[in-house]
Amino acid sequence: MLKAFFMTLAVSMLPVIELRGGIPFGVAAGLSYAEAFTAAVIGNMLPTPFVILFIRKIFAFLRRHVARLGRLIDALESRAESKADIVRRYALAGLIIVVAIPLPGTGAWTGSLIAALMDIRMNRSLPAIFIGVLIAGTVITAACAGAVHIFGL
Repeated sequence: MLKAFFMTLAVSMLPVIELRGGIPFGVAAGLSYAEAFTAAVIGNMLPTPFVILFIRKIFAFLRRHVARLGRLIDALESRAESKADIVRRYALAGLIIVVAIPLPGTGAWTGSLIAALMDIRMNRSLPAIFIGVLIAGTVITAACAGAVHIFGL
């Protein structure tokens, strides 16, 4: 079970997949809902401070040294900027909402990128992102439990 826990944690660290994929992965690997939730939340939060602190420097480095990635970086920043409107409108509650909605293009990675691009301090952005991750994790865990109950998966 320890292997399944750490695999779930690793899957949940991945951008786009995050805990939306980590929780179902953990449950399918034999973890309880609580274990899968815990591993996925930890995994989803681990990259967050690093993204907030270093993503701008990483993007600048890549733009200078790997010109082919410029368009991809522009697209990522543009996507985050489009989601940043809700953060501008509702402040930290908006950041929670962006992270809490368990759909592609939202989540802790996007929330961290928005926080970095908007220069939201870590002591304010991390708690908001964490609350959003907990909400998304609760929704996904409930959806998994419901699917197992309804479809007998």
